[in-house]
Amino acid sequence: MIAGTPTETEAASVNGRAIHAPGEALSAEELRQRACTELLRQAAQATGLLGAEDEAPADGVISEAAADAIQKLLDREVAVPEPSEADCRRHHAAHAGSYQTGERVHARHILFAVTAGMDLPALRRRAEIALLDVRCHDGKSAGVFASAARELSNCPSAANGGDLGWLNAEDCAPEFARELFGRSEVGVLPRLVHSRFGLHVVEVLAREPGQAQSFEAVRGAVDNSLRQQTFVTALRQYLSLLAGQADIRGIDLDAADTPLVQ
Repeated sequence: MIAGTPTETEAASVNGRAIHAPGEALSAEELRQRACTELLRQAAQATGLLGAEDEAPADGVISEAAADAIQKLLDREVAVPEPSEADCRRHHAAHAGSYQTGERVHARHILFAVTAGMDLPALRRRAEIALLDVRCHDGKSAGVFASAARELSNCPSAANGGDLGWLNAEDCAPEFARELFGRSEVGVLPRLVHSRFGLHVVEVLAREPGQAQSFEAVRGAVDNSLRQQTFVTALRQYLSLLAGQADIRGIDLDAADTPLVQ
């Protein structure tokens, strides 16, 4: 992969094909998402699954034909073996809390929302400072977190001191739920929580444990979870291979934690 930096009037590109309009302000995550999608679109063309007439979209929205071709490409190139029962049982035993039903969490948060063109390092620094501040007062002053939420949070809950009330896992974005449920922590979480909405400073005020589910009752969910993990790993490897063979300008794909594909 040849990484370059575009000029102010030049768009980031994959093999010479721009993935956004010149001057369009996109976050680093949005750029990586478009670049990964464009890598797959071009790979579909190279393998004959997509016609050469299909054009790289400047707005990031690929054609229906491209979406179908990419799915066929992934079905062919990204192998996802069926997990064995032994693998599933080990996973269930190690993550039993994730398969409980009825668990509830009373939480509040401070949201640092990510918007187009935002200085992400600066946003992270603000969030980390807020996290350190409320952690220093954790359990000592209930008003510190609420005051910080009212002042800093970009969520409507700020008016109520960041209080989200009692939540079930289904009430939250999956990536947010993964950080709250199936755990035992109470108090301010010692890490920022990342979600599609931004960065969250989170305090768990109370927990109501759920009911454990037997392996047999959740066998299908365990199987799907393991297959998804395997797919993400295989897709990351495939995208890394494509990126290594491509001329990529203005995008740091190595910074992505997971492959971001539309």
